[in-house]
Amino acid sequence: MDLAEFRKEYSDRGLSRTELDGDPVAQFTAWFSQATAMKLHEPNAMTLATVDSEGMPYQRTVLLKYFDEDGFVFFTNYGSRKAEQIKGNPRVSLLFPWITLERQVIIQGLAEKISTAESLKYFCSRPRESQIGAWVSNQSEVITSRKFLLQKLAEIGEKFHNGEVPLPSFWGGYRVRPTSLEFWQGGPARLHDRFIYRSENSAWNISRLSP
Repeated sequence: MDLAEFRKEYSDRGLSRTELDGDPVAQFTAWFSQATAMKLHEPNAMTLATVDSEGMPYQRTVLLKYFDEDGFVFFTNYGSRKAEQIKGNPRVSLLFPWITLERQVIIQGLAEKISTAESLKYFCSRPRESQIGAWVSNQSEVITSRKFLLQKLAEIGEKFHNGEVPLPSFWGGYRVRPTSLEFWQGGPARLHDRFIYRSENSAWNISRLSP
């Protein structure tokens, strides 16, 4: 299938150095707030890239649950493929594809487990159905059918029907501590604006990249 005709000219919204906050997290906050205000579908959806022991890259979409100056946090099963790959190589990449705004944010950094207390705090804020779901899925393992999952869901629901759902020992969060953040703004004639923040000597250095 020839996709050459799938071509869109980006606006001339542009992005200049003077518009950027010196703090990349503050800049991300500003863009994230705009994405939220525009009511984009799942603005906190991000592509997480990891690498296995043989150097094969893997990507999947996960949800950013909160962020601050310390990093960007998501949650998963600690027995999942992504968790196993992070254990072997904590260097990861995050991509926020805000296509409607003609923007992307690419974050590179090191992923590390958050504390059990921090995971528990978030787990308790989840809907009960999601709490039970965390117990049901042995993420990334081969299963025979969806019926198997539904049966297990019913079993776990019955097991905890009289009380609170406890935090699974195999489930929790990761914090990605960024070493670089790139802000990409689409431009006309494919002359996009790209600025990258790199961590150097406990400070952030900002550079413009060629599109």
